[in-house]
Amino acid sequence: MRTLLGMPLKSYRDLEAWQPSMSLAEEVYAVTRTFPREELYGLTAHLRRASVGIPSNVSEGYQHGTRTYRYHITIALGSQAECETHWS
Repeated sequence: MRTLLGMPLKSYRDLEAWQPSMSLAEEVYAVTRTFPREELYGLTAHLRRASVGIPSNVSEGYQHGTRTYRYHITIALGSQAECETHWS
């Protein structure tokens, strides 16, 4: 069993950051289905990529280890900021 920052984890799915970020990505996909078709390659695509980037970076960082995990969390936070910016 791996640990991250002293906490035992079986999988990246056990990370508190991963679980809500997956819910956010699912919600973004659901909401963007209602966006106008002309936004398909603009706002819709960008919001979807940014939202999926959050749990993707959390899980990738976990797989690499503690030092790289911190780097990937920074990237995930950037993706979160992108989502917030587009959502506003």
